[in-house]
Amino acid sequence: MTTAQPTARRRSTAQPAPPPATAAPAAQPASPQAAMRLRELVFGAACAAAVRAAASLGVADALGEQPATVEELAAAVHAEPRPLRRLLRALSCYGVFTETDGDRYAHTDMSRQLRQDAPNTLHHIALWCTEPWTWQAWPRLDEAVRTGRNIFPDLFGKEFFDYLHDDAGDSARVFNQAMTSSSRQSAADLAAFLDLDGVSSVVDIGGGQGHVVASLLEKHPALHGTLLDLPQVVAHADARLQPGGALADRARLVPGDCRVDIPVRADLYIIKNILEWDDESTRRTLRNVLAAARPGARVVVVENLVDDSPSMRFTTAMDLMLLLNVGGAKHSRESMLALMTEAGLLVQDVRPVNPYLHAFESIVPS
Repeated sequence: MTTAQPTARRRSTAQPAPPPATAAPAAQPASPQAAMRLRELVFGAACAAAVRAAASLGVADALGEQPATVEELAAAVHAEPRPLRRLLRALSCYGVFTETDGDRYAHTDMSRQLRQDAPNTLHHIALWCTEPWTWQAWPRLDEAVRTGRNIFPDLFGKEFFDYLHDDAGDSARVFNQAMTSSSRQSAADLAAFLDLDGVSSVVDIGGGQGHVVASLLEKHPALHGTLLDLPQVVAHADARLQPGGALADRARLVPGDCRVDIPVRADLYIIKNILEWDDESTRRTLRNVLAAARPGARVVVVENLVDDSPSMRFTTAMDLMLLLNVGGAKHSRESMLALMTEAGLLVQDVRPVNPYLHAFESIVPS
């Protein structure tokens, strides 16, 4: 049964009504290009899902250097030809694969990066960024923006990394593969970027498996390097750094938490892609560096920036994902400079390492 709404009382003539609110200006009609672009953005999930499907099916791996028919590809990846054609047609609109004559498809620079054997493969990154949990988390972005906190515990009953390791083993393996492939490439770029003139020892703080240290030791035969990370991470360090490895005689593996202590003295401290927690954790890490380092030691912080970068669409997307899953954030140039200066570091230069990473070069003052 419906309930009647009360009728409005007649306003007394002695109390005139307030003036009406100023009306908003009439909206201008959007250009066809703007409307089309917004429609494409709204359907962006379809594009991400299509890339994931191609990676999961192994379409890029099945396609050689010569164009192949849809039927040939369907047989190779055990899929139905008609829906596979629809998938390839959608992806080709974005430059992932290209359609040629005779219902054939060929590789593009983008699709080749989905091959698992590609030199700088993005196969595992494509899977990681579209894992099942992401489709549950993204619709809650408005809540994360409203509250300023991660929504992962509300969704899954535990923090992000606990969920990965306890309940989502397959996703954890994809994460490790994605981080490994990404770290190898950025380590090579960083090794080519850094000038180690006068440096005899280096420590990579929170350096994961140690790809940066290994790359630097390979390039500089007189260099000694230390990897500092959590015990469970260091236990799975790059084989080259472990006892019996090719670089073991110049490498040191130190288990620990950089937010608690950094028990290493070196000429150069590298902090790459770990200052994404809350600002207080970042402050503790930087303070611990200054407590450990001798005056004049170099400290290089390497981060993805949400500004002043040709990869802003990528880095700002990562920034939002960090908000969702761990409550973290990527830095702007200004915010990183402010935290380093507050800690007492003397920042001397900020330079791009590659299109995705910037290096903040600083020294420990006397």
